Amino acid sequence: MLEKTMESQTRIHPVTGETLPPAVHAATMVIFSNDPAGGAPKLLMVERVKAMAFAGGAAVFPGGKVDDADRDFAAALKSELDIDEVAARLAAIRETLEEAGLALGLHGVIDPSDCAKARAQLHAGETLQAVCADHGWTPDLAKLVPWARWRPPSFETRVFDTRFYLVDAGDTALNAVVDQTENHALFWASAAEALELSEVGKVKVIFPTRRNLERLALFSSYADAAEHAADHPVETVLTYIEERDGERWLCIPDGHGYPIRDEPIATALRG
Repeated sequence: MLEKTMESQTRIHPVTGETLPPAVHAATMVIFSNDPAGGAPKLLMVERVKAMAFAGGAAVFPGGKVDDADRDFAAALKSELDIDEVAARLAAIRETLEEAGLALGLHGVIDPSDCAKARAQLHAGETLQAVCADHGWTPDLAKLVPWARWRPPSFETRVFDTRFYLVDAGDTALNAVVDQTENHALFWASAAEALELSEVGKVKVIFPTRRNLERLALFSSYADAAEHAADHPVETVLTYIEERDGERWLCIPDGHGYPIRDEPIATALRG
């Protein structure tokens, strides 16, 4: 098994000066699907089971932890990209297949929704590398456009270093099916619609997801969002706490492209 390489050397938070704790690396996929009615693109979100230790009951984009097999596959691909970046993209592909039954970011897939066997293989413990070999698929890493990377402050009990990727499904009809393991439901909604569902209490949205939905809501197409992403090269978003008139606020630094960068910690839902 390839030695774990994704935990970087100790870093210092540029705002607070604190030493950042070790983090579990993760990746998530923001899937764009064109609205047949001509509205803003729809995004796929999954609702996590309430009993889950992280983001229990919350609506999030499909994704999860980067595992050792993802790193092994990344090494075997010999991509020009950094091995940590490749492993994260592979994790986003694998987790989306596991959680939503969609094979996106892969060459050779005829119908992204027609992959029940591949999904069952992953749930049975096979690696993405083995599944791809069995089905004649190869990763299409360029389909995953880097959007963001988030890492919370040290006071959180679970620290994830999560990379977000945009994927364009265009007009392809995607029949996503929830896995009924870590997630109990899924839905398609524009970024603005997802925020409205949160405002009226129909779904829970944690702080990073809310900030990303607000940013995604700025764009009326995948092309616009991808252009914005190109104009804002990914740097890790390091959240921090700021005291304001006796109230604690959860904040992110400027410069990452987010229209709203803070929220009172009393109202901010966290993982």
